[in-house]
Amino acid sequence: MKYPDIVAGKFIARFNRFVAAVAIEGREELCHVKNTGRLRELLLPGAPVFLQKVSKEGRKTQYDLISVKKGQRLVNIDSQAPNKVAAEYLPRLIPGIKTLKTEAVYGSSRLDLYLETAREKYFVEVKGVTLEEAGVALFPDAPTERGLKHLADLGRSLSEGYKALMLFVIQMEGVKSFSPNYRTHRAFGEGLKKAQAQGVSLKAVDCRVAPAELEAGRPVKVVL
Repeated sequence: MKYPDIVAGKFIARFNRFVAAVAIEGREELCHVKNTGRLRELLLPGAPVFLQKVSKEGRKTQYDLISVKKGQRLVNIDSQAPNKVAAEYLPRLIPGIKTLKTEAVYGSSRLDLYLETAREKYFVEVKGVTLEEAGVALFPDAPTERGLKHLADLGRSLSEGYKALMLFVIQMEGVKSFSPNYRTHRAFGEGLKKAQAQGVSLKAVDCRVAPAELEAGRPVKVVL
């Protein structure tokens, strides 16, 4: 996927989950943060950032914060991007897809994707990963009861004849492996183990990140 109208800046401060201040060509501007996660290790004063200029009537800000540099690594933080990347990547992972739908209703939930091949039907839940420590990608960066519910939904779908996949889209390149963040939410990590034991497939893929582009890269080992 590509982003038009990208500009460079420097991060100044985050005021709340949605709004931050950045410096663009020496002037201070407000921007929309396209991720409600904590991002504490990324959104540091002075960090180089890339923003998309957006002209839309009624908006309070003219910019969306898309990516942040952490050392030499560029990390995409757009929480809407992983589903788009997943839709582009899944044909590489599951050959012969004939149907692919977004926001699939399952019981009282909406799972990210539903797909069909000639022989199988899948529910797919996608999680974007922006946290990295010592080369290991970690999820979540904050407790996620919603994530636990989605794991339970995937496990339940297996008993109804569906295939189930949890796909972690790592929004950066060059990590060694992916693991659940037990320190932040042990229940989610234990939930992943249970889901895998039930038959839910757990996969992770990294991304090639550029200021104006994000695309799926290579598979990453999942270590529970």
